[in-house]
Amino acid sequence: MPKSDHNAAHYFIETHLEAGRGEAIAFIEAASGKRISYSTLSANSSKVAGALTRAGIKREERAAILMLDSIDYVEVFWGCLKAGVIAVPINTLLAGAVYDTILSDSRASCLFVSAALLQVVEPVLAKNDHIRKVIVVGDHPLEDGFESYQTFTKGAPEQAAVAVSPDETAFWLYSSGSTGQPKGVRHVHSSLKATSDTYGAKILGLVQNDIVFSAAKLFFAYGLGNAMTFPMAVGATTILFDGRPTPTAVMEIFTGDPAPTIFCGVPTLFGAMLVHCDSTEQPAHQLRLCISAGEALPEEIGKKWEQKFGTEILDGVGSTEMLHIFLSNRPGDVVYGTSGVAVPGYELRLVDEVNKDVGVGEIGELLVCGDSAAEGYWNQRAKSRATFEGRWTRTGDKYEINAEGRYIYCGRTDDMFKVSGIWVSPFEVEQALLTHPAILEAAVVAAIDDEKLLKPKAYIVLQERANSDGLEDSIKAHVKDQVGKWKYPRWIEVMEELPKTATGKIQRFKLRAQS
Repeated sequence: MPKSDHNAAHYFIETHLEAGRGEAIAFIEAASGKRISYSTLSANSSKVAGALTRAGIKREERAAILMLDSIDYVEVFWGCLKAGVIAVPINTLLAGAVYDTILSDSRASCLFVSAALLQVVEPVLAKNDHIRKVIVVGDHPLEDGFESYQTFTKGAPEQAAVAVSPDETAFWLYSSGSTGQPKGVRHVHSSLKATSDTYGAKILGLVQNDIVFSAAKLFFAYGLGNAMTFPMAVGATTILFDGRPTPTAVMEIFTGDPAPTIFCGVPTLFGAMLVHCDSTEQPAHQLRLCISAGEALPEEIGKKWEQKFGTEILDGVGSTEMLHIFLSNRPGDVVYGTSGVAVPGYELRLVDEVNKDVGVGEIGELLVCGDSAAEGYWNQRAKSRATFEGRWTRTGDKYEINAEGRYIYCGRTDDMFKVSGIWVSPFEVEQALLTHPAILEAAVVAAIDDEKLLKPKAYIVLQERANSDGLEDSIKAHVKDQVGKWKYPRWIEVMEELPKTATGKIQRFKLRAQS
């Protein structure tokens, strides 16, 4: 293969033109109805590449992308890769101080920012010494030093994708920061095709006439695969939504025209949608398959969804470091309450504290090996060496494997604890709590009792109209019956909502801090 063909932009865009699929619709914006074909995407992303070169943004410099999901976002991302500029998508839901950290850490030379987000990031730009150009996408009165996206690309030459090595850095993704400050995870051009060839092709089985909708946004590794590379690999169509994926908004997209055939969600959203559709016997949709990641899908939610919507949810496990899902249930072979088996193309191990493989029914840390692994963290050598060990990547997740070879999630390594010398999986206790009729959401952490011993503490969100009479005793008895007498929560605290990241992951470290 010629070196130029290793540029991911060539594979995901230009091959469709070569195959006569240029007029196929690649993306549709849910709010505006705006559409773009693969041929127009090719031209527009090439203009972005040309504009970057014209502006003096050199190859291997970083371009920060702080944008709402839109067709413009897609053009910018692929334009960066065509120019050899490293794209750095950034979470749109962070605070100004975190943007300051990311922009300073990445030393981005330019920033593409949606007009709706400019107010949040603008205060940190004045003290940033690295950003030479700010490009504002959308209508906004521009100040000195800012340039509109239209002006930036106007008259720019269409620049073909630069020749790259498959191991050349293409983009960074900053980790979600569920346990602290985000880290820059560096991915190479070949990683994108590696995930579409494995999970996208062999688990999802996407085809050209599929229409994909992902609740997870493009700045997440999960959303990048779902909404961009997987459908683009086969010439399919993606519906982009720039708003908050509430149950009401998602159901409107389900019944829109065109309607999605594939839905990519997270456990908290599936749970919220079940509550939203509780009074509807058969919600309208055209879905053939749903997937879930971000956190393990509770068994109760998976079963209720399939009963209500008539479609399976493929629960899977991925990470920013591995770019997408590497462990998953499969269509027609779903066992709710498990994470399934290795995605073809990946190898898995469970190891104990001394790196020795554990047996069936024993708990160990999950290690994964696959071609989509990142090349490391930016400017965090010690962390890189601790996470990326030769061919293997440490996930930080604790699992056990059952006699059927399926992996059962136990919790994050930092979340696990022992009671009476026996490992307790917070997730197992949480699943038991969720089968109680009064509980909507639950999180379990370790707390210290009067004898300075660790015991489970539960934080719960109640269902509407839940009866609180005798609730604590009822919950404790329920958990004892479900998972064992020593695992029940000694303390139960009712909350209005649980602390979560933008991906929907529960931030248990915040709950531990107040326990």
